[in-house]
Amino acid sequence: MQPSLYKYLQGRNDLLHFIRQNPQWYRRLTRNPDQLEALEREAKVFYGKTVPQRIEKVSSQIQMVSMLMQMAGAMKD
Repeated sequence: MQPSLYKYLQGRNDLLHFIRQNPQWYRRLTRNPDQLEALEREAKVFYGKTVPQRIEKVSSQIQMVSMLMQMAGAMKD
């Protein structure tokens, strides 16, 4: 792996952790360092950091709060 690429990855612990869990990415980056953007995209999906995943997470949290509020309201009656 190119030293500059490895130094960049050392600064990004999330990407290093992702590569350790998916060693095929180490081989891909060693052969073709231009695939760094693809690695970052796949790591975002893995960690749930894409926009649709974040929206889904917020939506489920709102639903849970709503359900808890309904339950609290039902207990008061």
